[in-house]
Amino acid sequence: MRGEGLDELAGWAEAQLPELIDEVCAAVRERIDLYRGNDVVPAADLCRSVDLNLRFMLGALVGQQLAPDQLDAPRETGRTRAHQGAPLPEVLRVYRIGYAMLWDLLVARARRDDRAGTLDALLDAASRLWELTDEHALALTEAYRAATAELLVAQQRRRSALVEALLTGQPVPNGPWEAGKLLGLAPDANLAVVVAETRTLAEESLVGVERSLAELGIVSAWQLTPAVQAGIASLREDQHDTLLRVLRELASARTGVSPLFQRLADAPRALHFARVALAGLPPGKAGVRVFSSSPLAALVASDPEEGRRLAEDVLGGLLDLPADDRDGLLDTLHAVFDNGGSTASAARALHCHPNTVRYRLRRIHELTGRPLSDPRSLAELVTASYALRSGLRTPQDVGSATRFEEESG
Repeated sequence: MRGEGLDELAGWAEAQLPELIDEVCAAVRERIDLYRGNDVVPAADLCRSVDLNLRFMLGALVGQQLAPDQLDAPRETGRTRAHQGAPLPEVLRVYRIGYAMLWDLLVARARRDDRAGTLDALLDAASRLWELTDEHALALTEAYRAATAELLVAQQRRRSALVEALLTGQPVPNGPWEAGKLLGLAPDANLAVVVAETRTLAEESLVGVERSLAELGIVSAWQLTPAVQAGIASLREDQHDTLLRVLRELASARTGVSPLFQRLADAPRALHFARVALAGLPPGKAGVRVFSSSPLAALVASDPEEGRRLAEDVLGGLLDLPADDRDGLLDTLHAVFDNGGSTASAARALHCHPNTVRYRLRRIHELTGRPLSDPRSLAELVTASYALRSGLRTPQDVGSATRFEEESG
């Protein structure tokens, strides 16, 4: 493939490179919006890349085979553009423009050359030229994708570290607000912490949750530890139900959700509430449970041991009943409280007759000595109900931010 005619043609083209480079750069800036300004790829950087790649192309064109180091130029271009955030299709388009203009230059020169064989030499080299173009484009693409993957991993590691810092209350530069800004969490939005058990060691149980939420306009950031997958979601007023719907669709293990809060500095407290909500679900059963927004629930969860003692003292003999009888009475008590004290609404929620609800409430009164008609007794029963539903039954049921820190470490 190599001949005197092609060598001379390539040598002539090399002398024309300064002018060709300027023409290619001008064409690129004219045809591709991305390169018109200096925001993503500075003009000097563009021209330097065009210079390097055209010179490598000419050198390879007259060589017997492509040397490994002759792919350094497109690889460097691919890595650089990935770090600059330039889209790969636009980067490859610059390649096509540059090599097409080089080819046009060589063809025009060969046609003007009076010596026989020059045009034939160029035509013989055509397949080699486009082969080199493909090899350079492939090298650029592979380098670009490798650099993009590295950037994504680094970004995810940083996001994970920021999430851990917020959830555990560790100091972060410029405070929690700055960390939230880096994570993309809106400063004026409601926030919620989500904690899900991993299915096995460090295996997500909310697979694809960040992407699924993002598709619905909800920004979130997540961390995976050996035992839990935890995240912070930023929500508008109308997005709380959407968050819960997505979580219920994805959850393949127990998942707890905190009440809504506004300050990122309160994330450790929200983490605790989310873990308490998770502990209230039956072990081994997938589901989503939201911690109550009631101040009573927060008060009970802030002192699990005292909440446990209160539940035992208030409910007394009810907790000593056989499991089926006990659970039926407790479900009724919870349903009545959840439905504003309405026995009819509670009956609909429990799929039973209102008289059944009334009968069970009388039994609760008999077993606890606390009638729902007495304000103090009612407050004690409500508080005991929150304690039970917060999972405060055994010391092993209750998660904490401290345990989360240990798992994350």
